[in-house]
Amino acid sequence: MKFGKEFTSQMVPEWEGAYVSYNYLKTILKEILTFRQRRQQNQTPPLHCSSPKTYLLKRRSFYRAFSGLTNRYNNEDEAYNKEEEAILVSETEMEEQPAECRRHQTHVLHRSSEEGAENELVFFKVIDDEFKKVNSFYRDKVEEVVMEAEELNKQMDALVALRVKINDPHFQTSSTPFNSGPSPLEEIDELEERPEREHNKMVSLEILNSVKINVIQESAISTLKNILIGTKSDLSFTKEELRNAQTKLRQAFVEFHRKLRLLKSYSFLNQLAFSKIMKKYDKITSRNASKSYLQMVENSYFGQSDDVVKLMERVEAAFIKHFSNANRRQGMRDLRPRSKRDKHRITFFIGCFFGCSIALAVAVSLTIHIRELLISEGRDQYMSNIFPLYSLFAYIILHMLMLAVTVYFWKRFRVNYAFIFGFKPNTELGYKEILLLTSGLSVLTLAAVLSNLEMEMDERTQSFKAITELVPLGLLIVVLAITFCPFNIVYRTNRFVFITCIWRCVFAPLYEVTFPDFFLADQLTSQVQLLRVLEFYVCYYGFGDFKRRSNTCTQSDVYQILFILVAVVPYWFRFLQCVRRVCEQKDYNQTANALKYLSTILAVITRTIYVQNRGMTMRIIAATSSGVATIFNTYWDIVKDWGLLCRNSKNPWLRDRLIISNKSVYFVAMVLNVILRLAWMQTVLDFHEAPALHRSMVGNFELLSRCRCLLATRMETRNYDLLWKKKKKTKCFWPNCIKCSVA
Repeated sequence: MKFGKEFTSQMVPEWEGAYVSYNYLKTILKEILTFRQRRQQNQTPPLHCSSPKTYLLKRRSFYRAFSGLTNRYNNEDEAYNKEEEAILVSETEMEEQPAECRRHQTHVLHRSSEEGAENELVFFKVIDDEFKKVNSFYRDKVEEVVMEAEELNKQMDALVALRVKINDPHFQTSSTPFNSGPSPLEEIDELEERPEREHNKMVSLEILNSVKINVIQESAISTLKNILIGTKSDLSFTKEELRNAQTKLRQAFVEFHRKLRLLKSYSFLNQLAFSKIMKKYDKITSRNASKSYLQMVENSYFGQSDDVVKLMERVEAAFIKHFSNANRRQGMRDLRPRSKRDKHRITFFIGCFFGCSIALAVAVSLTIHIRELLISEGRDQYMSNIFPLYSLFAYIILHMLMLAVTVYFWKRFRVNYAFIFGFKPNTELGYKEILLLTSGLSVLTLAAVLSNLEMEMDERTQSFKAITELVPLGLLIVVLAITFCPFNIVYRTNRFVFITCIWRCVFAPLYEVTFPDFFLADQLTSQVQLLRVLEFYVCYYGFGDFKRRSNTCTQSDVYQILFILVAVVPYWFRFLQCVRRVCEQKDYNQTANALKYLSTILAVITRTIYVQNRGMTMRIIAATSSGVATIFNTYWDIVKDWGLLCRNSKNPWLRDRLIISNKSVYFVAMVLNVILRLAWMQTVLDFHEAPALHRSMVGNFELLSRCRCLLATRMETRNYDLLWKKKKKTKCFWPNCIKCSVA
């Protein structure tokens, strides 16, 4: 692999703009090379006429490769380097800046007046600007991690004091101020050599009086108590609090160590990029400029600073001592988890299940065609009762397929979605695992449809008619049983996260809104039809005569009211989440977002009432509310969520930073979003149904329109960028850890 591609593949996506513009510098060098080739074609010397300097340059470069074996030509090389010095790198101290803040400027010493030399001047101007950018960014990031290390020190101090308080309640605090002693990230070796009791004497428990310990997981009951009763001023410390604090602070150390590794990689990659590009310059121009410039790079802050390395050593020592029982191998394994490996058996079963699904789909189609079920007398009865039951699984399968595509693009464009959603290392689902679950569910669903048709059409199975009607319910019970299974099978960690997020969405205003919560609530707004089918399950099997494939409960007033409320529930979740974020984070942009969901709720209610009752007046109200909601939601999707339609962007009508290189994808996605949004109007404008289709199938077109939320451009890192910025502003390095409020 060429260095340019390897350099791009190893970039940190959030820091992409801070790396050396290696490809742009290569473009300038190509222009220099092209000009030199054209000039040589016009002034080509005889083949035997080689200049002494060129010959000496080749001979010198040959012996340089063996400089470790011989120093015969060292003196000659030094003399030649002084003679052939191509550039002069100077450092000018900036006014009103610290002494270490110097501006580097490169001067071309000779041949600057030659024809075509302006490209070389441009090259050195660009590379100087790139060097300044990299050096400044690295310095800022080092200062940032040093501040985060201080916050981790405070949190670690509080954790050590909490351990002493709980394990030794009668321990008397020392009179020595806490800040005067060594912190857990400092003097680790000295602390390890002292007995535990002597170490305890160094701990001042007074820090527990100035630090608020908030390690109890937030719950709906605790939030209500805080609202009604208020927060208690006295602090009680328990072992449960200690365990929660250790778990969260341990995770904070792992993420902090990961950030230090990224900074170290950033420094190494940029130094390597400068080395590669300067060697290319020497090769093209036959000059000796790389040595002087790379010497300046090596002496710079990001080339010489070892703050990150020292901080990594301190973090590793503290982590091994306090979280791994002084077991270095275990501690380093936790700090540097191995990347998740692809399993070949998953790929095998995906292919196997998808092949079975295709075979079952063909079998169902042939059964329907051969027995002419589409024109049979029981067609309407089947489409009104059985088809909606199986459409539930079609919604789930299609949504999971779209999610698999989303995760695939996240993985391809190196979006750290595992960190965004808060998964433990190597427990997140990849697109292959999601495809495995999708294909498995499709096999079960198509097998159930085929068995349902066979049992009903075969005369030998007429006595099992009740069992025939219970097949969809049995399949739903199997899916729910797997979802809520407490055993460690079928990705239990991810199922637990899913159930937790569902619970937090149901009690939205009583929980702090996190990224997984409003992401899942957004997905639920795309599955209104699925929730309505669940209501139909209760109606059909609870209050209908499923043995005779008939029900009258859908005509009741209670069902009609619930039909509206069920469709409103997901939007209500998002509305409450927006209100919570306005009150808690003072993010007043969420006020407009809340109004957007209110307009959507109004549109859903009026459209549903119009479908149930009809009437010209209701049609006008439904069309107006749906039009306003469509315009509002489309604008919010494209401008706010996707950050597109920017006038002053360097990418016309897109944003400055794009993950997908093909810009046409964004414009296609915007057009598709508008078209699918117009599906809102299908029930209001009375689209004519195709004669071969039943109304139930036409109504399910909304499934496709609702899945627009997983279009390719919405898998960008907008929310990740906001999350990263938010973490930099928090007082503690890790949210919901030991919150530092030192007096």
